[in-house]
Amino acid sequence: MEPDTHTIWMQAALAEARKALALGDVPVGAVAVYDGRIIGSGFNRKEIDDDPVGHAEIYALREAAKALGSWRLIDVTLYCTLEPCAMCAGAMVQARLPLLVWGADDPKAGAGGSVMDLLHHERLNHRVEVVHGVLAEESTMLLQEFFGLLRRQRRQA
Repeated sequence: MEPDTHTIWMQAALAEARKALALGDVPVGAVAVYDGRIIGSGFNRKEIDDDPVGHAEIYALREAAKALGSWRLIDVTLYCTLEPCAMCAGAMVQARLPLLVWGADDPKAGAGGSVMDLLHHERLNHRVEVVHGVLAEESTMLLQEFFGLLRRQRRQA
């Protein structure tokens, strides 16, 4: 069975997440797709760079805007391994992103419906269509691997 388009692009986002894991950061990855090609990508760099806005989605959105020469990402689809936080969901609304596809839900900080829903807020000027659960198991396993390792390191210290 051939993988569908969302699965193919989510695999690219997972590859980005693995980069963060290899560098000791929370393994979240994102790719921005336009016209059948990746025009932006990123992985979490919050810990690596001591950057409070160093989220995968922010890097991918910035690269996409630069590639298109516009902050309006009207025909872009963003693939992310984890449901966005409030900051990233707000950036997606501001960028006029039409579609977000994510892997794992985030029951602690998800702003796509788990904790709150900024992507569909009735008072905001734009709403982002969502497809979630694409390769959720793989996304969740990466996060569990990272946090399991972190707990083991803390116990040993």
